[in-house]
Amino acid sequence: MSALYTEALAWANADPDAATAEQLRRLVAAAELGDASAQAELEDAFSGTLEFGTAGLRAALGPGPNRMNRVVVSRAAAGLARWLIAHGHVRSEVVIGYDARYNSDVFARDTAEILAGYGLRPLLSATRVPTPLVPFEVGRRGAAAGVVVTASHNPPADNGYKVYVGASQIVPPTDGEIAAEIAAVSSMPVAHLPRSSEYEVLGDELIERYVERAASLVAPEAPRDLAWAYTAMHGVGRAIVDRVVKAAGFPAAAVVAEQAEPDPDFPTVAFPNPEEPGAIDLCLATARRINADVAIANDPDADRCAVAAVIGGQWQMLTGDELGMLLADDALRSGRDGVYACSIVSSTAMSVMAAAHGQRFEPTLTGFKWIGRVPGLAFGYEEAIGYCTDPASVPDKDGITALVRVLTLVAGLKAEGKTIADRLDEIVRTYGLHHTSQLSFRVSDLSIISDAMARFRARPPTELAGEAVEASDLLDGYQGLPPTDGILVKGPSVRVVVRPSGTEPKLKCYCQVRLSPGLSENPDAARIAAAGMMGDVRADVQAALGL
Repeated sequence: MSALYTEALAWANADPDAATAEQLRRLVAAAELGDASAQAELEDAFSGTLEFGTAGLRAALGPGPNRMNRVVVSRAAAGLARWLIAHGHVRSEVVIGYDARYNSDVFARDTAEILAGYGLRPLLSATRVPTPLVPFEVGRRGAAAGVVVTASHNPPADNGYKVYVGASQIVPPTDGEIAAEIAAVSSMPVAHLPRSSEYEVLGDELIERYVERAASLVAPEAPRDLAWAYTAMHGVGRAIVDRVVKAAGFPAAAVVAEQAEPDPDFPTVAFPNPEEPGAIDLCLATARRINADVAIANDPDADRCAVAAVIGGQWQMLTGDELGMLLADDALRSGRDGVYACSIVSSTAMSVMAAAHGQRFEPTLTGFKWIGRVPGLAFGYEEAIGYCTDPASVPDKDGITALVRVLTLVAGLKAEGKTIADRLDEIVRTYGLHHTSQLSFRVSDLSIISDAMARFRARPPTELAGEAVEASDLLDGYQGLPPTDGILVKGPSVRVVVRPSGTEPKLKCYCQVRLSPGLSENPDAARIAAAGMMGDVRADVQAALGL
């Protein structure tokens, strides 16, 4: 018997999950009989250990050290417990939540039992909850950490493990230190990890506190009349959204019935991500049927928010940047003081907007692990439809409070006889058009991404759309930001950031064309001009990547 088969069977014998243990034994038996696909699956599952990073863990469910399963999660929980104790958090509280994906509840319970076994005080949600409720409760209680078992908008086969220290997602060096503690227990049989059932279960009071806070974001005098469509994308958002909306005094949504209830198979969408083509088609159909003022989608764990509206006579998805500009503009108009922040791959519009209102702007690296940590944050966003509109309570992206802010904005505009399209035009005329577009390449072989990055880094373009540009390697740091794997290319009116995705097998290119206010007095004409220029930018970037 080969070493791989021996290792796999040893794993199966130690696996506390009978289902994955049996799956592994079947794979070994099939591989021994010459099944090439079983052999390939085994080799990949045991090709290494799933890496714990700033996004925690995220991978396909299945047996083996390179998959999401009870063994990997139990070791992650033990590593987190050891790190917390080493940093003085003895007997400290840790809030644990989970989504509706396969095994999320099991992984959450394993985490609670192991943290309790190490002497910590786990607080496990009694039911599946949206991700933002965990950092909310961590911050409210002053807990030492939080864990959410979720793969957010990944495909159905995946699951994940997100860690917060305090109410913020972890950043270096914390991720590396926790990874080292996980490695330290990896040689220990999972059955020998300390466990205890002495943990607390958080019932409806967790949800009630969050609902009360989210509803309080709407001023008593704010208009509330509007019609809207909503989809939870087969996730866990709908029940909480219904309660928040009712408490805030807005009319109930026309809900997409086919996507209203949690379903880990996500049967109506290829990818449960509102950004993916076709994902919100059912929501748009509902919006058309009721003549809605706005259509809103959450992703499956409800930490992200997507919006569609009638623009130019047609229902259109707003880009993440367009919604970011709308929410930033709304916050600035209302006089919300503080720092306005967005990731370096997002539009530069918010820096112009904040300056015009005498507010400070701060760029960050990609991800809310950076945005949520900005001191004095008033509003933060990233182009991947993530918005932090209540940083005092949730210093992370929150699709539910973002939804509340959108409803408030749309109802206010409607009371003035205006629409989202009208407000977008106002923003363009005031600050100039900032037209953004994303070029992405999903791959099955990660070497394609590393090779393309190497080509781009070695020979970055000197022109984009006929405009001279200069390149900055973000590995060297940029404007005081920590080093990151990315390349920024910019000129007077064009800007591109190229980087590998942190959560998916994708290479992403974030492109922007900017026109001055003088060239944006007619927003429709400006958009036509910018779209033509953007086509050239995208073609030039793709050529430079060799893809």
